[in-house]
Amino acid sequence: MSATIVSLALSPNHHFSKEPQSAIRLLQGLGVEGDAHMGKTVKHRSRGKVDPNQPNLRQIHLVAVETLEKLQTKGFRVGPGTIGENVLTRGIDLLSLPTGTQLSLGDGAVVEITGLRNPCAQLDAYQPGLTAAVLDRDEQGGLIRKAGIMGIVVSGGDVAVGDPITITLPARPHRKLERV
Repeated sequence: MSATIVSLALSPNHHFSKEPQSAIRLLQGLGVEGDAHMGKTVKHRSRGKVDPNQPNLRQIHLVAVETLEKLQTKGFRVGPGTIGENVLTRGIDLLSLPTGTQLSLGDGAVVEITGLRNPCAQLDAYQPGLTAAVLDRDEQGGLIRKAGIMGIVVSGGDVAVGDPITITLPARPHRKLERV
């Protein structure tokens, strides 16, 4: 199966969910045009309080539709944009990609993966138990975050629902995704 974009979403305000769009524009070094998380420096409110000048490694949030489908089978009411993602993908195991992977979206936009989204309490405010549903433990007891991945826009462009996604892995050795 080839990788594709299932849904796109943005919100000009810091709301938990984002509004689905048929297309979005990615701006190099900034993120999703019109989205509250767009910018060169951090826009995540709690992180901005600590240091508003740190680089924004969370310009764009990607989630696999397969993750939402698993949550739906557990009774959660989640759909495109509801957990705050900008890009909903199909056909990619996003969580297994190494840091620095580049995803080409459509004809020219490129997103570089910076790390994992850290699930926050807003998930439980949306639906009780959702935070626990996107967390797990590995065999050694280490925390596994399954709420999507974050990235930066290295090449801007217009992206539409149904566009293909091409994966370019970074040079070895690969670095496992960590929370950003």
